[in-house]
Formats: sequence, structure tokens, C-alpha cells
Amino acid sequence: MATYLDFESKIESIQEELVSAQAIENIEAVNKYQAELDKEVHKTYGSLSDFQKLQLARHPDRPYALDYIRLLMDDAYEIHGDRAFRDDPAILCYIGWINGQKTMLIGEQKGRGVKNKIKRNFGMPNPEGYRKALRAVKMAEKFDIPVLMLIDTPGAYPGLGAEERGQSEAIAKNLFEFASVKVPMVSVVIGEGGSGGALAIGVADKLAMMRYSVFAVISPEGCSAILWNDPSKVEAATKALKITPTDLLEHGLVDDVLDEPLIGAHRDKETAAEVLKKYFLESVQALKELSVDEMLDQRYKRLTAVGAYSE
Repeated sequence: MATYLDFESKIESIQEELVSAQAIENIEAVNKYQAELDKEVHKTYGSLSDFQKLQLARHPDRPYALDYIRLLMDDAYEIHGDRAFRDDPAILCYIGWINGQKTMLIGEQKGRGVKNKIKRNFGMPNPEGYRKALRAVKMAEKFDIPVLMLIDTPGAYPGLGAEERGQSEAIAKNLFEFASVKVPMVSVVIGEGGSGGALAIGVADKLAMMRYSVFAVISPEGCSAILWNDPSKVEAATKALKITPTDLLEHGLVDDVLDEPLIGAHRDKETAAEVLKKYFLESVQALKELSVDEMLDQRYKRLTAVGAYSE
């Protein structure tokens, strides 16, 4: 069953009426409720607050990396392990074809349902996950395969074991190594981009965000706890952090915002996947027209422009 958020209650009600009308094949009622649904969708999603966008980014029905892999890739083959410690289920690495383009796809996977959430550590990678991602990227570089990275994590896992195995070093090494990889790199925030856990697979030639995704140095819950010690300040923290695609695009921190369906990727996964595929293929085509030196120089300038200012 579909999950509806509080502000989607009217949409849920109309959707139920529409399904009932379709079940009895009442064409007149179907047309009526469809028109009402379209109107309510534009009304509701046309004026979302930052906090409501955060809720959509975390929506339990929102497509995760594995959903996109299944929708986008042909002959997908999973790559396991970092060849040092273990295989981290919170990060997926697949090699396969996207519309005829051989691709290395790396994604953070939150897991759906209690059992899978625990298996995937709620999408919080350990250092071996980031080392697996680096191994996959180096393999892609060796065989001249473009890389697509899908960001969706509340953050890197902060547990004792992760720290003992070098969490910060693993993230830092990815930032350093990805900056000079000699194949096209495209990264997309598909849900929640949290802190260094997102940055570790966010260094790329193109960094984009889906319409209802967020990208932040800290979660709004963490921010409200640190600044005000008050959980009720989460909405204020969300607004103050400027974590929505529009804000980040305005500040030059991301390159593009992908127009997933207005009603959300969680209601139309196939269309969202098509939008993602189109962006990736067009980006790769544009990057292939550059020489390797030009591509790396462009990537360097893009990365060093973050935080730049003039007095």
C-alpha cells in the first residue's frame, strides 16, 4: 500500500475515490476525480515548504539506488567487497549497460522494510563501503567506463568500529582520488545527501539533485539539537540550512536540478528513472567531447569554485 504524508491527505482521499470509480468502470466519475487529482497535485506540490521537501526526500516509498539500477541497467553485474575487510551492503556497485552505454553505477542503499534496513545499516556506509566504491571507480577508469553515482544517505556511519577502521580517511581518500579519475563522473542526489557520507561519492564532473532531494552538512534534527537543544525547531533548522535543490543551485553548489514528476518519484518511479537516464547520458556525451585534460581541468575548477568569494 502507498504511504501518504500528512500534507498529502487530500490527494490520498481523491486517489481512493478515483480507484473506486475505475473499479466499477464509471468513466464520468473517473474523469471527474482525475481532474480533481491533477488540480490538487498542482496545488499541494506547487507550494511545498522546505520541511515538506525534506519529508519527501525521506519518503519510505521513494525509489532507492537498487530501484533505479533495476529500472535503468541491462546485464547488471554486482561488484562486492573492498578487498581489505568485507562487503558493505550500504553501498552498491554495479557494472552494466544503460541504453547501450557501458556504465559503472555506485549507489547508497537505505533498505526497505525492517530486515533490509538493518542489513543496509539504514544507508549509512562504513569505511569499507567507500573503499569498495573507490575500487569500482578505479576499475571503471582502467576500462574507460563512465561512472554514475547515486547519493542517498543520512550520513556515514559514526560507530566505533567505523572510526577504528578509518572512516574519515576513507572519505577523504575518495575526495582526493575522484578528483583525478580520467573518465566521466556524474553524481545525483536521489533522496537525502547527508554530510561526508554524501560527499564521498559526490566528487564528479556533474553534480545534480532530484527535485525533491536534500543535501546538507548536518541533518536538521542534528542542527536543532546542537543550536537550540529543542526538537521542535526542526522546521526552522531545515529552512535555515538551505538544503533544497533550488537553494543549492542558486549558490552554485550543484550544477542541475532534475525535474522528477511533480507528484514525486515515489508515485512515478519509471518517469523518474527516465529523467535520471536522460541526464546521465547527455552529461556523458558532453564530457566525451572534451579531451581528458580539458575534462579534468573543468572538474578541478568546478570543485575549487565551491565556497569561493570576492570582497
